[in-house]
Amino acid sequence: MERMKIVVLFGGCSSEYSVSLQSATGVMEALDPEKYEVIPIGITEKGVWLRYYGTISEIPEDHWQKTDCTPAFIIPSRDVHGIGMLTKDGTLQTERIDVVFPVLHGKNGEDGTVQGLCDLAGIPYVGCGTLSSALCMDKDLAHVVARAAGIRVPDFVVLQSYMKKEEQENLCSDLTYPVFVKPSRAGSSYGITKVDRKEDLAAAIEDAWNYDTKVVIEEAIQGFEVGCAVLGNKELTIGAVDEIELHSAVFDFHEKYTLETSRIHVPARIDEKTTERIRQMAGRLYRILECRGMARVDMFLTPQGEIIFNEINTIPGFTSHSRYPSMMKANGIPFRKVLDLLVQAAVEEGS
Repeated sequence: MERMKIVVLFGGCSSEYSVSLQSATGVMEALDPEKYEVIPIGITEKGVWLRYYGTISEIPEDHWQKTDCTPAFIIPSRDVHGIGMLTKDGTLQTERIDVVFPVLHGKNGEDGTVQGLCDLAGIPYVGCGTLSSALCMDKDLAHVVARAAGIRVPDFVVLQSYMKKEEQENLCSDLTYPVFVKPSRAGSSYGITKVDRKEDLAAAIEDAWNYDTKVVIEEAIQGFEVGCAVLGNKELTIGAVDEIELHSAVFDFHEKYTLETSRIHVPARIDEKTTERIRQMAGRLYRILECRGMARVDMFLTPQGEIIFNEINTIPGFTSHSRYPSMMKANGIPFRKVLDLLVQAAVEEGS
């Protein structure tokens, strides 16, 4: 049987570039070589697209650009249904592909930009569509939509870079501390600060401006964070619920990828009834925000047993030990099978 040609996009012009290298490595190592011909295309931090011909082992440490690469890109014209590559003499070569697997975290990859390009090209791709990707990337708008559908979200205010200082101060005047200050459209906890005192708010906002032109300030929820992996289009597969046990104020970038003091429990240390409520809520939020393919739905569980929506990651971490694969594994689906199902979902949606 002829192997399916899959372009794996990695890297990206984003603050989460290094995270993508790790996730893409996990995906490419796990994809079944008997079923798929993997075509790696890396995007540098400056936004340069390159077809990569080297070994996968060069990618995690960001050595891939130093080896055999050639300029490459997805061609929007639907008659190509694939990619273009420039040879050394400047000739354009095209190659038809079957599926794009974007393993890009954050801006310019997880936010609907690449998804829109694939839609123009008529190429099926793994994960959520253009609208859902953009919506879920924006913490403000995702909360607005969820709240309109009757889902409890943290109380929050939104600051825009175009607002005058006086307007920003008025919006923040009635805050009850502690609060979390977050860039509205960034991931991996970049720019997030827990603020316990009014005196520290300005510095936290200033830090968040480094990552976005819109900042969300939301109430600190009492309780702990739980997550749920969801996979599918029409029929959904919902993984086990996990739990983040924190020993610091914020589950920041360092903690997420080292777990020095934090712990992730799969399954979560909660009763069966609460687990099922969380799984049902994850599926409901997945539908409300029009997700497809895959997403990790993150929520808070309060001491009173209330479930409060936090955010949806449309391209979650994808090493074999990341939260999404771990939740699916706990539900009896190994990593390689998860990838098979994601590719199948992409083909079904694109047909």
